Amino acid sequence: MARKPRIAVAGLATETSMYSPGSTVGADFFPLTGQRVFEQVDYLAPGTPRGERAEWLPTLVGRAIPGPTVAREDYDRLRDTTLDLLRGLDDLDGVYLELHGAMHVAGLDDAEADLVHAIRAVVGPDVLLSAALDLHGNVSSRLVHALDLITCYRMAPHEDTDETRLRAVDNLLDQLAAGTRPVKAWVPVPVLLPGEQTSTRVEPARSLYARVPEVEALDGILDASVWIGYAWADEPRCHATVVVTGADQDLVAAQAEGLARAFWDVRDEFAFVGPTASFDDALAHVARPGGARPFFLSDSGDNPTAGGAGDATYALSRILAHADLLHGLDVVYASIPDEAGALAAAQAGVGGRVRIEVGARTDAVHHGPVLLDGTVTALHEDPRHGAGMQAVVRVGTVSVIVTQRRKPFHLERDFTELGLDPRSADVVVVKIGYLEPELHDMAADWILTLTPGGVDQDLPRLGHHAIARPMFPFDRGFEPDLRARLVPAPGEPYPDPQA
Repeated sequence: MARKPRIAVAGLATETSMYSPGSTVGADFFPLTGQRVFEQVDYLAPGTPRGERAEWLPTLVGRAIPGPTVAREDYDRLRDTTLDLLRGLDDLDGVYLELHGAMHVAGLDDAEADLVHAIRAVVGPDVLLSAALDLHGNVSSRLVHALDLITCYRMAPHEDTDETRLRAVDNLLDQLAAGTRPVKAWVPVPVLLPGEQTSTRVEPARSLYARVPEVEALDGILDASVWIGYAWADEPRCHATVVVTGADQDLVAAQAEGLARAFWDVRDEFAFVGPTASFDDALAHVARPGGARPFFLSDSGDNPTAGGAGDATYALSRILAHADLLHGLDVVYASIPDEAGALAAAQAGVGGRVRIEVGARTDAVHHGPVLLDGTVTALHEDPRHGAGMQAVVRVGTVSVIVTQRRKPFHLERDFTELGLDPRSADVVVVKIGYLEPELHDMAADWILTLTPGGVDQDLPRLGHHAIARPMFPFDRGFEPDLRARLVPAPGEPYPDPQA
């Protein structure tokens, strides 16, 4: 029987807003080691189709909800633990990595490249490395240099997460079976836009991403990937990126340039994925009688799944200040993380009265804590997301969800577990940008509200200063260099990786 390839599994993934206060720490990654890694990468577990194609050797895998800058000492500890576990593995053929692409670590401009180069230094130049990333990553050629194979999501919202990870695994298995190593072409595209303007649900991103599988299907091409980039970081690598890999060097380069040119040519066509308004104007709109129900409002500036702190109270304060405007409307607000508030509600119990200040423990830039004077209507402990205790506090006709720790509300069950029916509500306010699929399907109508916060949609007012210039839309009237850069294989010199 032929020997199965020995492949290590590793990864640290989060999306970091450099404009959100506070720190992401090691515990936020919920790091898994040993056999528990297969809880995160269950598609590689023994008995699964891919689990049987290789000997998968777990090291450390951690994934944190997007948030503020990762503390350097915590990152170093997680990285060094990963390296120590790798050093204990002999005769490796490959390493499979789950990354994001937009992790910012204090004192590092390119955290993923730092991690992968450190891994490369341990395993050597001959071991094949394959990584699956988010399309909102900022992908430097330094990162591409350390990897052999790289791919990313092709949908935003990310409905193809599992498909992308399996593609990264299959590409690695196929290359190991063939004994080959692909050519890599990297093209930086000087465009930096928020995800809410680049959803693949609508044009021009829909047509742009439709080209990716067409390129990948060409003989001589292994993978084609287009990264939108992540706009709430301020590093030289912050921009859109195209990477194409395959066996035919000329074709790889030509197709990378073609995708980059297609991206650049539609730069002026990107627009918000849905209707937008200030939060006050949106409240006035939904308060009109006879409107669509349920009406969803996105509190986009404090979206915790884009890197917002999640406890900014600007939107909640506006809701409570406009109680007269919303009189008679059933409003659900999801959510505000506040440990003391959630535990106080739990102590009061269902039916108990509370008078608690919540929010703005981390992000108090635009508004301080908000007073909730109301009745606890539901309590629920959430083991799935690490949110801890969750409470619903009813203030007038507004049901405010208070969580012990940050948690995204993307699924209908996130509400129904708390006794809330978002489908029967008049207004549902969610800390998010574009609506995730289940929310989108529930909403009779929606507005993306342009609220302040760590993931403010108004990029110019954030004050980027470290990104490469010129950069669209900060700069206009320039012609970029969209030539493909052929990135050498690991172990080969690459003296000016960003040139």
